[in-house]
Amino acid sequence: MSDQQQSDYQQTAGQFLDWLKGEIPLINHMGFGDLVYDGRSLQMPAALAPNVNDKGTGFGGSLATLATLCGWAMVTLYLREQGRDCDVMIRDSQLQYLAPVTGDFSAVTALPDDAELTTFMSYMDNKGRGRLNLEVEVRQGDVVAMKLSGAYTAIERQ
Repeated sequence: MSDQQQSDYQQTAGQFLDWLKGEIPLINHMGFGDLVYDGRSLQMPAALAPNVNDKGTGFGGSLATLATLCGWAMVTLYLREQGRDCDVMIRDSQLQYLAPVTGDFSAVTALPDDAELTTFMSYMDNKGRGRLNLEVEVRQGDVVAMKLSGAYTAIERQ
């Protein structure tokens, strides 16, 4: 990827985060950092302090929110780059809490392989809706603290 492409993706990510903060007020209180986006993967960092529980570790609800939002944002950004105006929502998810979070953390996801994306876009083209499965990890450094397996549904706006 060229430096210009990386710069364009980061500008897109910054604008997207600004838009998102206006649309979902809760995230203004979650200590989000700058998104890291390269067109295929997304990292959403958050500070521990506003997401702490009574034990001094990351609140499970905050981890779930960040992971769900990271997957949603990945699908939304991908569709926007395809010129699609869609409503995206989480259809279902499964969470696995693996380790406590004791410091700042990030949710990380990547688009699935090209075959799955082709199937997804074929459904979008033919039915105006599609489903994309994503795996999202919440990490503190190199430690995976939580995993979300989620199915996201996109519906073309009329």
